[in-house]
Amino acid sequence: MIDTICTFLTKRIRKEMPEIDDERAEVINYGLQNIVGEIPKIFLLFIIAYILGMLKEVLFMFIVLIPYRGASGGFHLKTHLGCIIGTTVFYCGIVLLSQHIILGNMTKYVLIGISWIFGMIMIKLYAPADTENVPILSKKDRKKKQMIAYIAFTIGLIGALLIQDNVFSNILLFGNLLQTLTITKLAYRLTKNKYGYEVYGDASV
Repeated sequence: MIDTICTFLTKRIRKEMPEIDDERAEVINYGLQNIVGEIPKIFLLFIIAYILGMLKEVLFMFIVLIPYRGASGGFHLKTHLGCIIGTTVFYCGIVLLSQHIILGNMTKYVLIGISWIFGMIMIKLYAPADTENVPILSKKDRKKKQMIAYIAFTIGLIGALLIQDNVFSNILLFGNLLQTLTITKLAYRLTKNKYGYEVYGDASV
């Protein structure tokens, strides 16, 4: 259903913009699939979170991670079903962990410090982590997204440090840390993804 809708929209776009070639049309179609596919995935995530009694926590995590996830990027799973399962496990799994793990102050400080250093290195190496279907080739765009990723990640960990509520503090810490793992080369290899800039060459101006 989603593929049919996106194919129809891509054809309409090509009709209005004849200069779009096959390669560009494929990128547009993939982008539309991500956008259209997000809607039912998000609704399903919130429904599952409500059933599990963690809607407030999942909604909090979803909102606070938007800037960092959007700027840092990350691998994409190959099917809509896989994406739905992966997204649900990502959010609900982290909330579940956050509810059951209690960190002492010193342990949390050390973990946040290590996570920040690790995150800064990974962002420098891989962010924004694009894909071959939706590459980010402009140096200006890449630099801008990387800077946002630095800032969003740092603010997230500061929030984890300052928030007194154990669950919400853990959500910020674990959520930002796991999102950072999704941009790494190991994560891309395990999910059989390729960075867009590796496929299409160096970023242009």
